[in-house]
Amino acid sequence: MKNRPFRQLDVFTDQPYLGNPLAVVLDGTDLDDGAMQRFAQWTNLSETTFVLPATAPEADYRLRIFTPGGELPFAGHPTLGSCHAWLAAGGRPRGGDAIVQQCGAGLVRIRREDGRLAFAAPPLRRAAPRPAELAQVAAALGLKAAQVVSSQVLDNGPVWFSLLLDDPSTVLRLRPDHAALKALGHKVGVAALDGAAAVPLVARGNREARAFGPAAAAADTPALVVRAFAAAIGVPEDPVTGSLNASLAQWLLADGQLAAPYVAAQGACLGRDGLVHVARDATGQVWIGGHSVACIEGEVRL
Repeated sequence: MKNRPFRQLDVFTDQPYLGNPLAVVLDGTDLDDGAMQRFAQWTNLSETTFVLPATAPEADYRLRIFTPGGELPFAGHPTLGSCHAWLAAGGRPRGGDAIVQQCGAGLVRIRREDGRLAFAAPPLRRAAPRPAELAQVAAALGLKAAQVVSSQVLDNGPVWFSLLLDDPSTVLRLRPDHAALKALGHKVGVAALDGAAAVPLVARGNREARAFGPAAAAADTPALVVRAFAAAIGVPEDPVTGSLNASLAQWLLADGQLAAPYVAAQGACLGRDGLVHVARDATGQVWIGGHSVACIEGEVRL
């Protein structure tokens, strides 16, 4: 064991303790898979990451991402938070402002925008779910068939069984049967268009909204309200989920349900105030952005 630089951050927020926490070990060299998994179980956060030297010549660093239940090839809030920590610790990207992260899903581009970081959403594979599985997932969520507007199985590294629901209030009132979802083996994302109904919940902890009133809050008024249930990997509900928001954006933009740029809100039911900024550039590439803020800095013995 040795002392290794360590950060714990909050992602998709600029205020500590209102986003999605992330543990980052900034030197993961010489740690084997078992040691990484044990530490991720110990932190008991939705994700813990380990920064390693890149093996791909185009990459600035390599990232391994662990949940309490296993390793992920890619995840959104670990990508943004780990990049923030790497830059704050003195990391220098080879491409100037552009950063390239190597992970299990391949190379992920990250850019700086308006004081935030944003990652290029990985390519998406999508398919319609089997009717029997859709009925099982809806039952575990406590949904009636009429409340489900559309559904897709979305895969951008992580696989999300995703449902578009009829109203933000339906999303916010869900009380899932997490044991049933775990037994089904699916990570489930739910969303609803037009977040006006959720703004009061999301804005309660927003310091800028309180300070400057409705005009300031309107700039971050969400167009989409999102929740993520991942009991299948040991996380009953994830506060704010980059990979899910990336795949939802690619699905809903492609189908004309939304226009970019927009903001998605997630975390209100857990007392969080997560905001995910979604943009699409001239090439059609979708970018998923958010703030990160350090909460703990020091060393960890591993």
